[in-house]
Amino acid sequence: MVELRFKGKQFVQNNHLVVKYHELIPRPEKSLTTKVSLHDNLIIHGDNLKALKALLPTYAGKVKCIYIDPPYNTGNEGWRFNDNGNSPMLQDWLGQVVARDDLTRHDKWLCMMMPRLKLLRDLLRDDGVIFVSIDDNEVHHLKMLMDEVFLEEHFVGAFIWRKKEGGGQTDKYFVTEHEYILVYEKTNEFEWKDEIIPEDESRYNKEDERGKYYLVKLAKWGNTARREDRPKMYFALTAPDGTKVHPKAPDGSDGRWRVGKGRAEELIENGLIGWEQKGEGWVPYEKVYYEEGAERVIKERSIIYNVANTADGANELTAIFGAKDVFENPKPSKLVAYLLAYTSDSNSLVLDSFAGSGTTGHAVLGLNKEDGGNRKFILVECEDYADAITAERVRRVIQGVPEAKDPALGDGLGGTFSYFELGDPIEIETLLAGEKLPTFEELARYVFYTATAEEFEVSKIDEESGFIGETPNYRVYLFYKPDIEYLKRTALTLERAAALGPPGAKTRLVFAPTKYLNQDQLEEYKITFAQLPFEIYRLAG
Repeated sequence: MVELRFKGKQFVQNNHLVVKYHELIPRPEKSLTTKVSLHDNLIIHGDNLKALKALLPTYAGKVKCIYIDPPYNTGNEGWRFNDNGNSPMLQDWLGQVVARDDLTRHDKWLCMMMPRLKLLRDLLRDDGVIFVSIDDNEVHHLKMLMDEVFLEEHFVGAFIWRKKEGGGQTDKYFVTEHEYILVYEKTNEFEWKDEIIPEDESRYNKEDERGKYYLVKLAKWGNTARREDRPKMYFALTAPDGTKVHPKAPDGSDGRWRVGKGRAEELIENGLIGWEQKGEGWVPYEKVYYEEGAERVIKERSIIYNVANTADGANELTAIFGAKDVFENPKPSKLVAYLLAYTSDSNSLVLDSFAGSGTTGHAVLGLNKEDGGNRKFILVECEDYADAITAERVRRVIQGVPEAKDPALGDGLGGTFSYFELGDPIEIETLLAGEKLPTFEELARYVFYTATAEEFEVSKIDEESGFIGETPNYRVYLFYKPDIEYLKRTALTLERAAALGPPGAKTRLVFAPTKYLNQDQLEEYKITFAQLPFEIYRLAG
């Protein structure tokens, strides 16, 4: 595979592994729900690299569809490189606006994208898919980067979206009317949901004693129609008058049949070959008979030109906020809904870590309104408008915009969401020093995920007993309070071990500041002990 090289790659290719887990702080006053929860629709305000890492304990391997619209790196967007690192080069880049004349702007963009794409991949289900909108500035770099992160064989395809019609006379050479949407699957378990419609009986324009049928030319046409493309599909068929017929390509050269020799013999044996005389020669066709209840697959086209455009996105925001120019170049919700309709089911989780104006949340709620689904969204936005624009748009489309011309938007799409802000990093090393002690729930989420790599469920917590969840192999306990005196005096004792109950089939994994049990006692109670703060580790198996 061709390798993509760029400045800083060696410093960021494993950066997603060293990003610290951060607290997610609930903001009930900014939420639109009766109960703030990480299992609700989510809007998270904060750096998306840190936010994606913070989501791993709850959502690793759970997201069905990802849509992101990252900075296009045009040099006019004013985005800054904000990923801290140990490298002097990254430190020098930190906080700098990436301008058009910046000779390292492509390197900075790739350094920004690489760790985020790796975390996004970790969040995807095995049958998940990611869509990335981009334009000509970075599409070539993005394709190579995603080939590396997601692997080239998981490239599904690229849409060309006709974003506008006409205009753009400021373009230097010709009017640019398109953008791209790159599509990658996580594994080959992903399936695109093609549109299936009832077969059109009227196309079966011939009939014999077996029923209605139509003819499909047996010779291959279009791409790869020449003999050299598939030499084994060049062979003779016997016409009704006994003459031998070979396939011809559209240009008259030697061609190839659509089927191999074995399949051709099967069609002849079953009477499924029809012949028509054209001039002095014969042309073979395959007979396709009509079957009651038959269905036909309609493949989508790679050029999206009739779904929505940038003007639709701007008009949507104007209708929602009652003002123009609320947000620059918002994507239309119909475009995102179009993509999700072919890749999500009614209970899918959808993630957008460059949430912008909240288009993806709008699209998810709109699809739910249409089909009665229960899809959920996670939106991450780092800019200060996360509440005023991103969340406010979602609030308004949920509750309804009375002045809107769209009846569904006027009535409201329904739904809820919980608003969180990115908090402090969970610095395990500072636990006993009493600096920024995390809540029980946040530390429980951290130790449970880092020890088991399994989903953490807040509802399973029992602080009194210390129980924080279980996996197929472990029951996990945490003895902790955000109180330095409690940490100084708390240990895993025989009394606490006995209070866990009789040992069962599963090993008890216990996190505590210290222990007063020897190894024989730990084995008697079937306990694996992990000391806070130094021995939080991922268990094998």
